[in-house]
Amino acid sequence: MFSVHRLAPDGATVLACAQAGCQACVERLLRQHAGLVHWVIRRECCSALPYGELLHEGQIALWQAIRHYDAGRGVAFSTYAVPVIRHRLWRLVAQAQRPQGQVARATSADPAELAAQAWQHQAVRAALREALAYLPERSYHILVAAYGLDGQPPLSLAALGRSYGLSRERIRQLRNDALVVLRLPALSGRLRRLCDQTDRAAYQRAQALNRAWCGRRRRPGG
Repeated sequence: MFSVHRLAPDGATVLACAQAGCQACVERLLRQHAGLVHWVIRRECCSALPYGELLHEGQIALWQAIRHYDAGRGVAFSTYAVPVIRHRLWRLVAQAQRPQGQVARATSADPAELAAQAWQHQAVRAALREALAYLPERSYHILVAAYGLDGQPPLSLAALGRSYGLSRERIRQLRNDALVVLRLPALSGRLRRLCDQTDRAAYQRAQALNRAWCGRRRRPGG
């Protein structure tokens, strides 16, 4: 885990000076928080790209974070800067993996928005992985393959049935049984909070889906 970087007592003055365009103050802050870039590269970037190239992009992202950080919001600088760095590095890795000639989609140039999007994406994926880990192994693999959660194209129930030597209907049962487990409040709470689905109506919808499927499973031929 990275250490929380807060500005030194005179940090607000240095930050204001850096954001006003003082190169000396910018370089001072870049040196002070350089460890954040190394931490993100080591922890987040599984890439064949040279470390120096990743470091260069990370330093640019750190500079952007310094330019746009607002200490008045009460958030530690590292909390704000890490998602900004992570997003820029992910974009670099994606560009390196994109076939030549393919044009990237235009994205927002607002670093704060990019940081929020990157943090949200990472947090949702982490919460989903945490919930999936509670499933039996076969159910886990069926759900991941059925929805393409591993980054691969989703597989049809028929294709999954052929892989496991089971009928399409049996695969559907296993998939839906797994979804029932994932909808349980004990497993879905963190994911619901991240997706803003914590109101009573959202829980009632989940409970209704679970009751409907469980009722059908109990009926003959269900």
